[in-house]
Amino acid sequence: MNLGFRQQLQTAVQRLAASNIFVGTSSWKYSGWCGQIYDEQCYSYRGKFAETRFERDCLTEYAEVFKTVCVDAAYYQFPSAKYLSGLVEKVPGDFLFTFKVTDDITLKRFTNLPRFGMKAGKPNENFLNAELFVNAFLKPCEPFRNNVGLLMFEFSRFYSTDYQHGRDFVADLDSFFSKLPKSWNYGVEIRNKDWLQPDYFAVLRKHGVVHVFNNWSMMPTVGEQMMVPGSETSDSLVAARFLLKPGRKYEEAVKEFSPYKEVKEVNLEARAAARKLIAGAKRQGKQAFIYVNNRLEGNALETVNAMVGDGES
Repeated sequence: MNLGFRQQLQTAVQRLAASNIFVGTSSWKYSGWCGQIYDEQCYSYRGKFAETRFERDCLTEYAEVFKTVCVDAAYYQFPSAKYLSGLVEKVPGDFLFTFKVTDDITLKRFTNLPRFGMKAGKPNENFLNAELFVNAFLKPCEPFRNNVGLLMFEFSRFYSTDYQHGRDFVADLDSFFSKLPKSWNYGVEIRNKDWLQPDYFAVLRKHGVVHVFNNWSMMPTVGEQMMVPGSETSDSLVAARFLLKPGRKYEEAVKEFSPYKEVKEVNLEARAAARKLIAGAKRQGKQAFIYVNNRLEGNALETVNAMVGDGES
């Protein structure tokens, strides 16, 4: 175990969390992080690494270092009270989860993935269904509200068969958010670069929703999005996810970087954008949620350490 690295990372991210700036990773169940923040011996059974034990228990060790994480699992099915309780009981009381909202709400048409079964390729009748979101997502989260930092609506890239014009999506967003309770932190992440327009940002600002800056294969970089007039849509929140280098597909990054033991490609632009976001949030007194994925550079822990540390490393 590299205790020096673990301590350095822990000190930096927890110091920021004390200033309401939460920096973490997208998910946490990566055995490649053993020796960095995870003690492999804690997950051994009969002399072998037990993957099941690791996936069940490693959140506790993660939360000794970080004060936040982005939960991807909620995207694939509505979170149950049992599931949420299982997460919360493994972390300290001041730990904040960001949950990706379930794709039953955010997909306009189900893709042809096997997991959709008979629904594959068909329109989604529950797209932006406010009542379903409140009942199936918010209500289970209510008992754990103190541990919920941000609820993020990730919209996959829409095609002309979904929306002929971006303004139609904006109108649907306007209608959807007008029906939701205002007492939660909401964020929107889009994958259509041409839709980063004044009317989109204006609707988010109208409803107090933060635009989630995102590094993704077919989007401008976080730094470029930050330069777009009006892109800061909230007076109290900042949010960003550093997922992929623009131009690189997810599958390519997985092949290139697995099992995520080390940084294989430094992205100085992304690191600089994160530092700028952090500095801006500090200066403006905003709460920030910033997440890094292994697929950006190869190892999210080292990337975060470089973003929050004093040096370039």
